[in-house]
Amino acid sequence: MVREYQSPVRVYKHPFELIMAAYNKRFPKCPLIPVFVDSEIISESQSQDGSTLVIERRCWIDIDAPKLLKRIAGIDYLYFIQKNTLNRRERTLLIEVQNETFSTRVVSCECCRYTVHPENEDWTCFEQTASLDVKSFFGFEGMAEKIAMKQYASSIEKGKEIIQFHLSELEKEGITYIPRWAPPSSTQDIPDVKSALHASDVDHPTEMLTPSPDGPSSDQHDAKDKLDADYIRRYLGDLTPLQESCLVRLRQWLQETHKGKIPKDQHVLRFLTATDFNFDKARELLCQSLTWRKQHQVDFLLDSWQRPQLLQDYYTGGWHHNDRDGRPLYILRLGHMDTKGLMRALTEEVLVRQVVAINEEGLRRCEENTTVFGRPISCWTCLVDLEGLNMRHLWRPGLKALLRIIEVVEANYPETLGRLLMLKAPRVFPVLWTLVSPLINENTRKKFLVYAANDYQGPGGLVNYIDQAFIPDFLGGGCVCEIPEGGLVPKSLYRAAEELEMEDNRLLTDSIYKIASIFKGAPYEILIEIMDASSVITWDFDVSKGDVLFNIYHSKRAPQTPKKDTTGAHNFSTSGIGSLQLIDKSWVLGLDYSLVEKSLTCREGESIQGSHITRWPGCYILQWCFHSSPAASASSLSYVDDVLASLQVSSHKCKIMYYTEVLASQDIRGSLTSLESSNSGFSQLSGSTTLSSQSHAGSTVSRYSNRIGT
Repeated sequence: MVREYQSPVRVYKHPFELIMAAYNKRFPKCPLIPVFVDSEIISESQSQDGSTLVIERRCWIDIDAPKLLKRIAGIDYLYFIQKNTLNRRERTLLIEVQNETFSTRVVSCECCRYTVHPENEDWTCFEQTASLDVKSFFGFEGMAEKIAMKQYASSIEKGKEIIQFHLSELEKEGITYIPRWAPPSSTQDIPDVKSALHASDVDHPTEMLTPSPDGPSSDQHDAKDKLDADYIRRYLGDLTPLQESCLVRLRQWLQETHKGKIPKDQHVLRFLTATDFNFDKARELLCQSLTWRKQHQVDFLLDSWQRPQLLQDYYTGGWHHNDRDGRPLYILRLGHMDTKGLMRALTEEVLVRQVVAINEEGLRRCEENTTVFGRPISCWTCLVDLEGLNMRHLWRPGLKALLRIIEVVEANYPETLGRLLMLKAPRVFPVLWTLVSPLINENTRKKFLVYAANDYQGPGGLVNYIDQAFIPDFLGGGCVCEIPEGGLVPKSLYRAAEELEMEDNRLLTDSIYKIASIFKGAPYEILIEIMDASSVITWDFDVSKGDVLFNIYHSKRAPQTPKKDTTGAHNFSTSGIGSLQLIDKSWVLGLDYSLVEKSLTCREGESIQGSHITRWPGCYILQWCFHSSPAASASSLSYVDDVLASLQVSSHKCKIMYYTEVLASQDIRGSLTSLESSNSGFSQLSGSTTLSSQSHAGSTVSRYSNRIGT
């Protein structure tokens, strides 16, 4: 595999001739580079007018490698051939280096160039490209490549430092100016820079690297389009030489191949960081993202998109000052947001567009803060208030939309989240975390901090990350936070019933939900077998017709498989488990089976979400019964109910759309273990807790049931 290197433009704020004099002082050998042993001239030529001087020399390097490897290779030093071409008229120095040692096994070359700055003739620019191809090396190809790249990176970092050192030495000698070269007919003196060509560029004395065809000499772009090393340090941060190289090469590739708008350098760097500076992988992901941006016109989103009023009123998120590191701060009061109502009133596309707009705004704010604070700021902090989080937020279509949103953000906005603070985590949070965490990149998960109850108010809490003056009022601070209060979206704002029904049908097509009919005297029951205690049974169902009574039972004995209904009276429309009665009529409540949750009455049009942490293994039965007013209740005689069940009419029929899932106990415990980096006691929660709670929202629009316990 060929390893390539492309440097950013390094700018010396000194004239070309003075830089050449400093360059000259480093040779024939330089004490500042101990591995550079010595050099000797092997050929020299000069043009007739003296404007061009070409010198070739052999340089030898004492490479920092294991003695055993040197012994196997049979060498003490590595030899390189360097060709320097000085053009005094054009004020350029071209340096070409190629290895002489092991030239049949290793192909290593470099091309460097000193030129005059395109916008200031009293400044000098330096660029270099190199590549390394280890074809064979006594079975130690990988080791040889690592040693060469390590040594090369180390010498590059010293390059500018050494030039500055020799400039200081010249200043001590009283040399601060050297006149430019003039043709021999001129009365001006020709500066003595001939010996400058007797040197190898200190930025790269130990490389084993092949000439890049796209090096500085063949670059067709204007110099001002190139990245400057000082600019990188100021706006992008401290990068290693090889990281700088990846950034320069990727940016150059974009300039040469991408016809649309080229993303900002900061955003290009995010893709490299996300892939651990794997050039090929970062290029692939960035190319896919650019295609996505073009398809969805993302570059014009902030200027063209008008948020629906519904989002402005009920989307409980917004930007709020900065954190202590100068990162933009985004606050999301997730527990106050009616995610299901928003999806019923809007569409998944609108919510995705909303999140994309938030990320685009975040990129813009990062650029602004980089300028304001005078240091690179490439990501933001997100604070999520979980107070009020319940099983309603686990509505399956909502989770499906969340999955898509996460995919969009991960693919197109990598490395934009600097820190995620989650406050007031309720007991239902481990369930949500278990469902969502697999969708989140591992590096992103490491940035999560979770606080239960009021833990965020103590030492190591919110004040460690946000200045006290900016802590929102609803978190105990004194800063007014202009974020909508949220609340339940009125059902009157929902989309047309036909559109929602089509959406529900799509859910069924995807096998997420099942439909069941419930008749008077014939409950709908499903069996869930639990092998391990402390597992979590979750449910989500909508009552589309009639009123139902929802129960959860536990039995140590498995119910017998019911006989198939041959009358056709109970021909329920489902896409999964059958709907015949599982609880035998001979069973005695409290003896053969027990009720583990309080019965819940669910009205037509309501949406119910809930969970139950199991205490014992065994069989659990989820049951939906037809519910009627006391005046119209069924007869106390069981045979009368059976007769009524066989004479079904529309008024004695209910209909639900449901989804159930079981989360294993080890998964729940794992979700807590993954949050142990939190500074709170939240991770000490146990899946075997015996606390039981039930919560109901007093709204006529929808309702949730939130059960955590046994």
